[in-house]
Amino acid sequence: MIGSIEFGERAVRKASKRMSTKAIYPGTFDPITRGHIDLAERASQLFTEVVVAIAASPTKQPLFLLDERLEMAKLSLKHIDNISVIGFDGLLIDSVRAEHAQVVLRGLRAVSDFEYEFQLAAMNRRLDSVIETMFLTPSEHYTFLSASMVKEIASHGGDVSQFLHPEVNERLIQRLQG
Repeated sequence: MIGSIEFGERAVRKASKRMSTKAIYPGTFDPITRGHIDLAERASQLFTEVVVAIAASPTKQPLFLLDERLEMAKLSLKHIDNISVIGFDGLLIDSVRAEHAQVVLRGLRAVSDFEYEFQLAAMNRRLDSVIETMFLTPSEHYTFLSASMVKEIASHGGDVSQFLHPEVNERLIQRLQG
């Protein structure tokens, strides 16, 4: 009995240590969608702190400037206490180190995402073997959702309001009309 109590206390201490983990959730977020928000909300339940790291991604030619994407992400995620939003330019692994994060969080919508994400995870592990990559799948409501798809539909006049925070939706409409 005493042995099992001791084991139980050790297990709790070990779990507490494991739970105090900081994760970084990187992406372009151009724009941030309800799928991104869903993943961030669920990650906030798993990790002590979650940093949404928005990549400048100039080669992707984002529709929104980095500052705009940061603002939209902060607005969309303000209801989650343990989430912060940063921008970065350069190697993700450098931002992970600068933020003192232990985990890179990536979303997998479909099997087709896996190969690319697996390669990224392997490269990040090669660059820093201490940092782990974890994959989360989105809620079934968002498995099909991508920012690229949202922009494409909106550019043809389609209603994408169900996929975006209301203010993000408004900004997308304004950007595409302007």
